Amino acid sequence: MNSHGRDEQRVVWAVVDSSIGPLLLAATGEGLVCVVFHASDEVRDKTLERLASRFATEPVEAPESPLLTEAIRQFAAYFAGERRDFELPLDWSLISGFNRQVLRELASGVPYGAVVGYGDLARRVGQPGAAQAVGMAMGANPLPVVVPCHRVVERDGGIGGFGGGVETKRKLLALEGVLPEPLF
Repeated sequence: MNSHGRDEQRVVWAVVDSSIGPLLLAATGEGLVCVVFHASDEVRDKTLERLASRFATEPVEAPESPLLTEAIRQFAAYFAGERRDFELPLDWSLISGFNRQVLRELASGVPYGAVVGYGDLARRVGQPGAAQAVGMAMGANPLPVVVPCHRVVERDGGIGGFGGGVETKRKLLALEGVLPEPLF
């Protein structure tokens, strides 16, 4: 245990290139713990500070780590159009309560190439009036792409918001065949 009474846990990370820009992947012994879009130096540094604070250990850059090599391989296959589902252990410790419930339903119940409305997802978790809260859960998702918050759209057919930016959401939905590829 560390001086705060918590068990120390190793956190490893890597930045990988993708068709939507650089992604920071981080993992613990439990599994993939976060995916961060637009992983510039500044974004990377802020993310690593948050992880260090949360897990009481300094994250280590280790793309060759067994905790990350499979995640990196699966992300590459996904962006190459060769993989539809991620089969990775996930560490859900950065999210709890309603948000975790919604994200687990999303991960298990909305397959590649499909979309769901915010209200529909709220109904699936037994909270039919909680469409806005579902939107907040999507914004708090520490595991985007793997837990596919890009598949949640507005009831009227609008694409909705996205923590990685609407253009990133469009690209992910186009990759999955939900939207046409942009013309330019």
